[in-house]
Amino acid sequence: MNGYLQLQGITKQFGDTLAVDNLDLSVPQGCIYGMIGPNGAGKTTTIRMIMNILVPDSGKVIFNDKATDADFKNIVGYLPEERGLYKKMTLREVILYLGQLKEVPGKEIEKRIEPWLERMNLGEYKNQKVEALSKGMQQKLQFITTLIHDPEIIILDELFSGLDPINIELIKNVILDLKKQGRTILFSTHVMEQAEKLCDYICMINRGKKVLDGSLKEVKDNYGKNSIHLEIDGDGAFLNSLPGVDQVTNFTNYFELALSDVSRSNEILRAIAEKVTVNRFERISPSLYNIFIQVAGADAVNPPEKGAADV
Repeated sequence: MNGYLQLQGITKQFGDTLAVDNLDLSVPQGCIYGMIGPNGAGKTTTIRMIMNILVPDSGKVIFNDKATDADFKNIVGYLPEERGLYKKMTLREVILYLGQLKEVPGKEIEKRIEPWLERMNLGEYKNQKVEALSKGMQQKLQFITTLIHDPEIIILDELFSGLDPINIELIKNVILDLKKQGRTILFSTHVMEQAEKLCDYICMINRGKKVLDGSLKEVKDNYGKNSIHLEIDGDGAFLNSLPGVDQVTNFTNYFELALSDVSRSNEILRAIAEKVTVNRFERISPSLYNIFIQVAGADAVNPPEKGAADV
């Protein structure tokens, strides 16, 4: 696959810690590409090398068939994991200043400010100082500054961290609109459910190494349909003891059961229905969360976040 953005054997070491180990990545144009893995897997270090904040010890970053250069910063929208805004400025001043740093004329940025603030439900705050905003509002403001110069490629590091469900939905819809416009979006997350609901392609990283890569459909199809999506009314504590059920993952508002033998599905359904009311019982491919556990081991992944399945 010839990628719009390519990482070719990039490696980064800090002292005795090999943070990124000979990583190859190929991101097609016009897609949503998720780089997933637990905290500390090497995702942020990888993104910082793409952005030339860190220089790889070896390997190279290629964008649109050439090595990234000083002009790359003007065509990329980058939202870092560590957020940062000028808190004594007003919202309007911050957006104008950061947009002009991308070499877009001030008059053009001015025309874009109001529509973006309205879309992010921040219009009434445009003349207030950043320090007066809540953390979630500041995060939405920084999202605006990431996009105000109309970038060709958008790189988002742990985008949804700390946002409530309403604002997650708001930003998710913006990302889907950007994809429809042909933009390329690369985002990192340690929450597998976010990637599963948004991404066309995914790369799983663990301890600096790529452990899975491909389209979401390809990755999931490779693991068959040996899982059950289960929604019930009642206590599911008994599910672990059912014959034929190898693993139970509780995603707060539903369960995922990994079966040792899918031919026993009807038998398992009857056993569950004897104890609780079953609202949904559907055979599915394993979730990315459980695929990652199979590949990297249970100690390598963070537990599913409460309510994450609703992202």
